[in-house]
Amino acid sequence: MGLIGLAEKAGKTASGDFSVEQVLKARKAKLVILAQDASENTKHKFTERGEAAGCPVICLGNKEGLGKAIGKAKRACVAILDEGLAKAIRQSAERLNAVQGE
Repeated sequence: MGLIGLAEKAGKTASGDFSVEQVLKARKAKLVILAQDASENTKHKFTERGEAAGCPVICLGNKEGLGKAIGKAKRACVAILDEGLAKAIRQSAERLNAVQGE
């Protein structure tokens, strides 16, 4: 979550359904993060749109945690617009999943 906050401070995020849709359409998103407690409809919609835009989509944390990470209210989705930060967040999420899976 710290890396997501860093991306927000750098101005490299978009959050909320409408904003994330816009950056996906413009192919500016490098990673979409969905809250694990987002609705199935939201998860399905952004997974499909991410695939269509060639953008990876991961589930991480919950709505409250995502919102807190970017200093805003609850968020179901956040897009990362910087390739380096997106890569670092994906690697961190993979490590976290590996530890939780043990």
